[in-house]
Amino acid sequence: MAVVAEMTRLKVGTVDEVREKGVVVVAGPYCPIAVFYHDGQFFAVDNRCPHMGFPLHKGSVQDGILTCPWHHARFDLSSGCTFDLWADDVPSFSVEVQDGEVFVLVPPIDSERIRAHWLRRLREGMEHGLDLVIAKAVIHLLHANADYRDLVRVGAELGTRYRNSWASGMTILTAMANLVPLLPAEEGMRALFHGLSHVASDIQGQATRRERQPLEGSTATLEQLKRWLRHWTLVRHRDGAERCLLTALANGASPTEIADLLFTAATDRPFADGGHLLDFCNKGMELLELIGWELAPQVLPTLTTQLVSSRGGEESSAWRYPVDLVALLREAEERLPEWLKEGQERRKNGQSPMPVAKLAAELLRENPQDILEALAEATRKGMPPTELSKALCYAAALRIARFGQSNEFGDWITVLHTFSYCNAVHQTLKRLGDGAPSEVVRAVWHGAMAVYLDRFLNIPPEPLPGERKPLDDLPTDGEELRRAILETCDRTGQDLTVAALAARYLQLGHPVEPLIATLAHCVLREDADFHTFQMLEAGIRQFHEWGTTTEGQHILVATARYIAAHAPTQRASEQTFRIAWRLHRGEALYEGE
Repeated sequence: MAVVAEMTRLKVGTVDEVREKGVVVVAGPYCPIAVFYHDGQFFAVDNRCPHMGFPLHKGSVQDGILTCPWHHARFDLSSGCTFDLWADDVPSFSVEVQDGEVFVLVPPIDSERIRAHWLRRLREGMEHGLDLVIAKAVIHLLHANADYRDLVRVGAELGTRYRNSWASGMTILTAMANLVPLLPAEEGMRALFHGLSHVASDIQGQATRRERQPLEGSTATLEQLKRWLRHWTLVRHRDGAERCLLTALANGASPTEIADLLFTAATDRPFADGGHLLDFCNKGMELLELIGWELAPQVLPTLTTQLVSSRGGEESSAWRYPVDLVALLREAEERLPEWLKEGQERRKNGQSPMPVAKLAAELLRENPQDILEALAEATRKGMPPTELSKALCYAAALRIARFGQSNEFGDWITVLHTFSYCNAVHQTLKRLGDGAPSEVVRAVWHGAMAVYLDRFLNIPPEPLPGERKPLDDLPTDGEELRRAILETCDRTGQDLTVAALAARYLQLGHPVEPLIATLAHCVLREDADFHTFQMLEAGIRQFHEWGTTTEGQHILVATARYIAAHAPTQRASEQTFRIAWRLHRGEALYEGE
């Protein structure tokens, strides 16, 4: 037999006392309670304004409407429901009168009800673009041990329902969700808050997406759907592309088969949309790996707008002149299947390919033909696709680490685009495994040409920390170095200093997890832009591919330098998060810190 928790019955005072005072505050089991006498009736609500905690007993009541005097949030006194959605509803309690005395009935805490409440508030906060409500919901839910993926799922459902196409907020949400298991609890909350807030911003003022349907009754095979999808992508026909994708899903195609289909079409145009297309497609797959494949028919179709509209390298003069890189790529793509086959045979025979770091050095050469030949040789000698992409990511990270001081500030985004693209290629090939089709592996070749085109941003190359002079004048204590990174990021133009501090920390062999948390905080306390979130996630994930090797250290140094170059900002989002955090801890914001 289930045990039913009893109500707590609190005595407030006599009817005459409460009537005379108009409002009486009593200490409840988990919150202060304000009991009002108004229009011949008694009403009880949580005395803390749900907006920012101001005592509601100091407010005014008129015609059944309770108004908080601080930000003028207004509530129905009988139910506690707010007329101002940014304020949230205030909990209300039953009141009974017995033998001339007033009592409040307080129910026990119901964790499931609270969880359902905050999930609902998360949805409402996102639908109405209320960042403070989103922050409160994230903090309450994660403190209540909710699975962070449930929050990501809410964001994904809204982000794909109230917008016609994938947007940057969905990428930020997925990137930050990928980092949550790697971060301390509070930073994980910040990460999810940023992701969900950006999705909420993207859907404001947008029309609900009109869904398309699969090709009902079609007998097309998966290979035929793949050919059709590539055709509709190249002729820029969204409806056709989306219906092919939906049909493959409806016919039960596996995640690996969908990845093959999607990424083949995405790489028909080299480095499409400056690398964003493949990056977005990868994030779409990663999102489904987090929240469940059953949402694929809702999530993946949002990618088709970029799929059919993106412009590739073949439409860019930089890719065509003075060297026609696209022609070189097409020639290599024709031979790639035989190179992959030869490499697989050599791996079966136990032959060892060249070291990954050596290939990365080859990818930084000045001649594009030499770069493509190095890739071909590594492939033929048995280097797996995932190691090709690992080398590519390291080469792209070195472009960031050696970013020249003579460049314009906006040039940071150019090297970021390439690095983010290369990371997406690597994650895609890891997903597809050793048997990844050549149509997807060719993305490594596309990325190599993007790295080549970025060479001018390393003229002259900035020395890595410690190359020009030793770092011995920097602190040796790990905590002091991390604190110095945070303090240095309070000032603009300190990217080289922060890179040196990060390098010093790593060279001394301090634990890397606290440094990653520090770099994450350097981003999450800022009003970071889309690209900085991309850099944080890609940098951390690529570091984990190498560990604390020299190459791994270079990747984290590049990450630290990029982050520092884009700090500080106004930090308005951090102010919002801190308000929600302090409210959750029960601090009285109206009294100051």
